[in-house]
Amino acid sequence: MPLYLGPSFLLSLRSPSLLILLLAFIPANSHSQVPTVSSGRVVRHPDFFSQWIPARHVDVWLPKGYTNSKQYAVLYMHDGQMLFDSTLTWNRQEWGVDEKLQTLLDNKKIQDVIVVGIWNGGIRRHAEYFPQAPFGSLTNVQQEKIYNSYRSNGQSIFSGIPISSDVYLRFLVEELKPFIDKNYSTHKQREHTFIAGSSMGGLISLYAICEYPDVFGGAACLSTHWPGLMQMEDNPVPAAFFSYMQIKLPDPATHRLYFDHGTETLDSMYARLQEQADAVLKKKGFTEKNWISLNWPGQDHSEKSWRSRLSVPMEFLLRPKN
Repeated sequence: MPLYLGPSFLLSLRSPSLLILLLAFIPANSHSQVPTVSSGRVVRHPDFFSQWIPARHVDVWLPKGYTNSKQYAVLYMHDGQMLFDSTLTWNRQEWGVDEKLQTLLDNKKIQDVIVVGIWNGGIRRHAEYFPQAPFGSLTNVQQEKIYNSYRSNGQSIFSGIPISSDVYLRFLVEELKPFIDKNYSTHKQREHTFIAGSSMGGLISLYAICEYPDVFGGAACLSTHWPGLMQMEDNPVPAAFFSYMQIKLPDPATHRLYFDHGTETLDSMYARLQEQADAVLKKKGFTEKNWISLNWPGQDHSEKSWRSRLSVPMEFLLRPKN
């Protein structure tokens, strides 16, 4: 996702079009190669079929010592190709999920967990991650303006693809979760099922827990891209999100929510918007027991930054049961 202002070339590379261009310089087998991890192992489910969305890889991380003799919580993460192995990613960055979670497990700071990394749909990413119900609450004129929005490099944000987050979530809940629960030794209950992502992945994680509160017990939304677009001028999207939250936020007695943002690059847009989101959360009864909202000075909109603070939301969501 590019920075919408300023001449930074590296930040502009986060656009899907330039990402696709960069993929031409990555070895052709990087899409078929299973990530190499330093702890545990990754099981690839290639081109996972769905009746709702185009097929994509699903990578399942199993921690060291994984065994069918006990059950594991499940953390579903978006942008699955960016989680484990920087040698295979377009920008040579990764979340370091295997290292971070294995360290927390070894120190008994989180419950036993596996991670399901769902690859994004490439050029479909923005359409699949943009919450559909808030979009549907806008006027036809506002919707048309959103569909006609562009990135700083002139690339269409949606590339002519209709917003499809509702069917993306149906894929997660109706197809992928049953498959994971059938083929891995998991706790199936809400209190052991979590979802996480960054940027637009943060938005879709919040949308998932709001639309399916009986499925997901917690969501981690890092660098949540509240603008939805690349600019804030005459942008109706955040207000639509906040109105949706007032109606659809899950019960704070049974759910946990984590939000954060940095202060640099694209994250510099988020502080004021996160304050508005926090006001809604507080009004709906969320407290420090079930809700965290953090500002990380100096951190930017990148996997490197998300990796540096990943342990905080993981300890919060996955804390061991007493």
